[in-house]
Amino acid sequence: MEKKRTSFGGSLGFVLAAAGSAVGLGNIWRFPYLAARDGGGLFIVIYIILALTFGYTLLTSEIAIGRKTKQSPLTAYSHLGKKGWKFLGVLSCIVPMLILPYYSAIGGWLLKYFGVFVTGKGFTAASDEYFTGFISGTWQPIIFHVIFFAVTAVVVIRGVNKGIESLSKILMPVLLIMIVGISIFSLTIIHTDADGTVRTGLQGLKILFVPSFEGLTLKQFFTTVMDAMGQLFFSISVAMGIMVAYGSYVSDKDNLDKSVRRIELFDTGVALLAGIMIIPAVYAFMGKEGLEASGPSLMFVSLPKVFAQMGVAGNVVGAIFFAMVIFAALTSSVSILEAIVSSFMDAFGWSRKKAVIIEGLIALVGGIIVCLGYNKLLFEVTLPNGSTGQILDILDYISNSALMPIVAISTCILVGWFTGPKMVIDEVQKTGAKMTRKHMFYVVVKFLAPVLMFVLFLKSIGVLTII
Repeated sequence: MEKKRTSFGGSLGFVLAAAGSAVGLGNIWRFPYLAARDGGGLFIVIYIILALTFGYTLLTSEIAIGRKTKQSPLTAYSHLGKKGWKFLGVLSCIVPMLILPYYSAIGGWLLKYFGVFVTGKGFTAASDEYFTGFISGTWQPIIFHVIFFAVTAVVVIRGVNKGIESLSKILMPVLLIMIVGISIFSLTIIHTDADGTVRTGLQGLKILFVPSFEGLTLKQFFTTVMDAMGQLFFSISVAMGIMVAYGSYVSDKDNLDKSVRRIELFDTGVALLAGIMIIPAVYAFMGKEGLEASGPSLMFVSLPKVFAQMGVAGNVVGAIFFAMVIFAALTSSVSILEAIVSSFMDAFGWSRKKAVIIEGLIALVGGIIVCLGYNKLLFEVTLPNGSTGQILDILDYISNSALMPIVAISTCILVGWFTGPKMVIDEVQKTGAKMTRKHMFYVVVKFLAPVLMFVLFLKSIGVLTII
């Protein structure tokens, strides 16, 4: 066990690391799809409102708990002086343990596609069978998964300063430059179909940002609210122990409120840029029909088709795009692993190296099982929310649709009704800086957040079907 807890070198290191965790696959492949499907600007306005209220509340609470206790998620909640809340720490540790194996497997897919485009063979990835053919293979997905996880483990084993903070300071500025560059390129696209129909990237931008109220019903509005709320979990990395772990490394001298605002700005900005990067390009080449793709099919099927239609430039743009997504996925996978490793270190007194090795073996085996879930272990089940999935989808459903809402609801109840909001407010203001949204925080954490997240939980497990 480390005698003295390591801290980030400064508030910038913390902000970049936390933003790196938040800016992951959820922002890049989920946000654009939901925005395009749920009324464009309407979804974005709702998302920003939720980010500034619910997101701020959850983010501030978790970081404050981490800094106050100087503990990782597994042990932090039992250090708050309130008995009976140890279960929340256990759940907060289980969530990243479920996510890491399939996140690493997807990271392997990204490495494969980057290799295809960087070698000038991106056109092969544009065929309908390419993605299915790759993931249904036995060895390639496993090999790429192992490579991606090995890089993640090396960063975490180097520690908070030399590993996580150093990586974030390098990758996050590069990632931002790449996203801005591709976004600008996407807006300049002009494509003419065989029938003479002309579509432009700017027309796609209009779909993304102009609110669409056509045929909007009360049910559709609430669905949009729930989608935006669900996206918030993915986007700001709450309810999975990460921000508690990172909060425990924040110096008592840092302005917590200012750091949270910077994370909000960075995360929301990248989410919007991801929409600008993807929606205009997909619309220009594939029309509105192309925007219906979501998740893996958007990243690994629709976008390669778009790149293929760009000619020679497609390989260059595709290589830059997948390099950028790899960077985003890596900063997130590092934070997921760190949440687990720091928990093992605090709870069991293990060294960082031992904790990484033990969790690494668990994640590697889990990731291999996920990879085999598309070939040797292929089966399909109907999940409670009505969707059909394989092993990856089951892990994603348990972690994101069931456990994360429970963790978030429990955190709000703990802070709102047991420790009291004053605990978080005092932690934020102990440097002398004011908590800018103190009164809003009080209302949201006690009343609004638990109710809305409970509705989201009921919807995600298939109990509430009217929304």
